[in-house]
Amino acid sequence: MAVSTDIQAYMRPGTLQLPALPPLSLYVHLPWCLKKCPYCDFNSHEMQPAAMPEQRYLDALVADLEASLPLIWGREVHSIFLGGGTPSLFSPDGIGRLLSDIRARLKLVPDCEITLEANPGTFEKERFKAFRQAGVTRLSVGVQSFNDAHLKALGRVHNSGQAIAAVEEAATAFETFNIDLMYALPGQTLAQLETDVTQALALMPSHLSIYHLTIEPNTFFAKFPPVIPPEDTAYAMLDRITEMTTGAGLERYEVSAYARAGHRCWHNFNYWQFGDYLGIGAGAHGKISFPHRVMRQIRYREPKLYMDNALAGKAIAQEEEVARGDLPFEYMLNALRLREGFLLQDFRDRTGLPLSAIEAPLKEAEAKGLVTRDFARVRPTEKGFDFLSDLQELFLA
Repeated sequence: MAVSTDIQAYMRPGTLQLPALPPLSLYVHLPWCLKKCPYCDFNSHEMQPAAMPEQRYLDALVADLEASLPLIWGREVHSIFLGGGTPSLFSPDGIGRLLSDIRARLKLVPDCEITLEANPGTFEKERFKAFRQAGVTRLSVGVQSFNDAHLKALGRVHNSGQAIAAVEEAATAFETFNIDLMYALPGQTLAQLETDVTQALALMPSHLSIYHLTIEPNTFFAKFPPVIPPEDTAYAMLDRITEMTTGAGLERYEVSAYARAGHRCWHNFNYWQFGDYLGIGAGAHGKISFPHRVMRQIRYREPKLYMDNALAGKAIAQEEEVARGDLPFEYMLNALRLREGFLLQDFRDRTGLPLSAIEAPLKEAEAKGLVTRDFARVRPTEKGFDFLSDLQELFLA
């Protein structure tokens, strides 16, 4: 669909009738890294020496936000997520300026969660307190492993000592912080996974994200695949992760997310509940609802092209309306990742569709033992959680 700048185009009558708009979040993409990791398929770009144009990029982000304001006018923002790339490469002054520019243009809820992704590199660690002073409320530290051999295999630029020091620094600067770990790594044994999780839990994180290493297309690992543990070992690892985190008082509330009470990631929770998010920055994706349609947007991917276009008031490279027939699958792709599933009323409110649109696949999922349901809520079973992609596929148009 052609990119529209006329708000009337979004507000015109359509096939959906959304009774209310969902909560809104803001995602900001900061695309530079010290080095591209071989498993990474995010829009990240290796930083050449002195080649990160911080001020110009921040100017572009603000121009992008200003051009988007008519689409979200009057709506409160519940969370902000600064993702990457490696956002902690940006200066605390730059992050502070960005957040004050956002506050000047958007109405943030009083307890707005503001997350910054950080790497455990030494010079980034030294900035953690300054990021807190700049207005960041939650830090997410990309550790991936505490094993030096595995870190090397993953192409990470830090070692285990730096990772531990960074998380300890995060704990002194932030009440809420997340550790990102990966499992089923090249050559990893169950005992090594246990050592990683033991070390992570010893650092007392309020939130832990643990992802299975997947070989994504268009990555170095896709061209030169490493030998990763077989599927049955990966399942045994996941069982052990669940046991260990439960024993440490962390609840598994989403497929890959574990949190202490009161420390769930609100921003990601909004994604999983099919909430709205404005995405600004190079290659950022967004989803915005209107009374009669749900729109998806993608920004220009290459940083220079993004900056040039955003500063000219046209940051959006692609935009399309989500087809009515695709909405059930799009909703389930998110909501079924949650341990507590979803409210049937939320499905109606977020998609504008009647429950009859999902009755047949829900019956099939129930017959296969993948979900349980009552008059108000649908929940994935243990089996549904283990075979999540099979469950989600039932809702494909």
